[in-house]
Amino acid sequence: MTVWDRPERPARPAPLDRERIVATAVALADEGGLEAVSLRKVAARLEAGPMRLYGYISTKEELFDLMVDEVNAELLPAEPPRDWREALAGHAHRTRQAALRHEWLADLLGGRPALGPNAMAVNEVLLASLDGLADLATVMRAVETLSAYCTGAIRREIANLRAERATGLSESDWQRARGPYVSRMLATGRFPALARFVHEGVEVDAETVFTTGLEWVLDAVAAKLTPPRP
Repeated sequence: MTVWDRPERPARPAPLDRERIVATAVALADEGGLEAVSLRKVAARLEAGPMRLYGYISTKEELFDLMVDEVNAELLPAEPPRDWREALAGHAHRTRQAALRHEWLADLLGGRPALGPNAMAVNEVLLASLDGLADLATVMRAVETLSAYCTGAIRREIANLRAERATGLSESDWQRARGPYVSRMLATGRFPALARFVHEGVEVDAETVFTTGLEWVLDAVAAKLTPPRP
């Protein structure tokens, strides 16, 4: 039985329900990452005994599932997308923005599919936008490819943000600090392609990097969308 199938117990003696528990867990994770979340810590924030939470949630993994589904509500489009490309691009950008608001989400992207009602609604939008444009196998590969791109790109961006905070160095500061070493290595002539990239490459911001990669992924998906034969 999943956590969504299990009925909630009556809220006694003080008001308590899964909605409050999950909202509290999300707030703790936003403040200190997933390591700041446990049933005991959530109970303490709610000023409730830890055992009371077990009437609603059995494990920390279930709590994480509920937290992910809570954030999935932020991924639903405000208006129905006009076509498949708008649906997939909008989903990718909303996922990135949600991860920037809730950095812990990056740690839970990928892996087994999210099965909560909000996650299912999100997948319904994506699959419906592609319905009839190709056979089912191609549609599934298109959604999986988008998911893989978002997971990798978002995790990389969040990792860089965490590194900045941990070291106190911006990306530019970090590059300058390692400049002498990189220059010595490039001067050996062993890395001509890398040298050209370092000397002639143009830096762009994270959003531009994400959007450019996304457009390439969507172009590749478009090339595979051929309506199935009747």
